[in-house]
Amino acid sequence: MVKLAFYARLEAKPGKEKEVEQFLQSAVPLVEEEQGTITWYALRMGPSTFGIFDTFNDEAGRQAHLSGKVAAALMAKAPDLFAKAPEISKVDVLASKVADAKRKASA
Repeated sequence: MVKLAFYARLEAKPGKEKEVEQFLQSAVPLVEEEQGTITWYALRMGPSTFGIFDTFNDEAGRQAHLSGKVAAALMAKAPDLFAKAPEISKVDVLASKVADAKRKASA
């Protein structure tokens, strides 16, 4: 069961909203390479407010993600794309429900 997560809140600079959206969409292949990242979601919560929510089974996976390619790209692009530094919080997952994609596909 996933126990740990990161939640990052991102505020795009005016006029950079589309670039932030494209950046987040382009990160999927990089995240797919991370064995310790169980789920990863890029979110849009408002016109210029975005987020990332990702989950991990253990602290090793969470730390590997922090030192991975997506985190490096996020920090490299931050001065150009974001109005302020990304707010990244370590969070604990108290409960979850994940559908079995194979079971759903065969139903």
